Amino acid sequence: MAPSETEPPEEETLRRWERKQAQLKANVIEEDTEEWQKDSTFAGLERVGGVDLSYAKGNNTIACASLVVLSYPDLEVLYEDCQMVTVSAPYVAGYLAFREAPFLVEAAQRLQEREPGLRPQVLLVDGNGVLHHRGFGVACHLGVLTGLPCIGVAKNLLQVDGLVKDELHKEQIRDLQMGGAMFPLRGTSGRVLGMALRSYNKSTKPIYVSVGHRTCLESAVRLVQSCCRYRIPEPIRQADIRSREYIRKHLSSPLGGTSPGPGRKEEAEPKH
Repeated sequence: MAPSETEPPEEETLRRWERKQAQLKANVIEEDTEEWQKDSTFAGLERVGGVDLSYAKGNNTIACASLVVLSYPDLEVLYEDCQMVTVSAPYVAGYLAFREAPFLVEAAQRLQEREPGLRPQVLLVDGNGVLHHRGFGVACHLGVLTGLPCIGVAKNLLQVDGLVKDELHKEQIRDLQMGGAMFPLRGTSGRVLGMALRSYNKSTKPIYVSVGHRTCLESAVRLVQSCCRYRIPEPIRQADIRSREYIRKHLSSPLGGTSPGPGRKEEAEPKH
């Protein structure tokens, strides 16, 4: 283990986290709650937020937490907040929120204090929502704690409830012929946990959209698609770009680079 990495948690910590997830999960609302969600063009939606955490290169305890708010439908940046943070909780698959969510909740609180008129009406989260081992990923966690409608957008498939990256899954991906094409992620439980979406014509890799809080899956997918100029929806893409640039400006060599962080590599484990 590198000196910069955090120690694995004790069993009691994991049990406490699991109990907390179960407690918060009871508050998740998997349906539309906002008037703008009922409109086919999302009339009334003016501000879409995105959050991300980027890590300093070679050090998985130093990171930049970023929150941006974009205008909708123009997707121009209205607000940004980047702050260096020290991450002490370890990365454990299925418990990402306990490592990263506190910093993102604080960013949302700062926004409310500084610019309440720019509070996002929905938040796009780099990670999963109900597509999760226990049905409560980081997008659900943030949604419940902030009270905002939240949508999980993951770059890789989290293999839960019988979902696997097998030949059938790869064939379904190949069948996504153009931007906007999608297929449901139905687990062995019979429940649709999310949607694989080809978000951009020039990218053959889908993104995985799931409900976080206060949205239905259909509205979540439509909104994510409408926010995509590239493969990654613009609110998350801008949060990522700005957090990485912030690290480059504020950390001197040798930590001046950025890293996806634990569980964040494009082709490694997906975020939960």
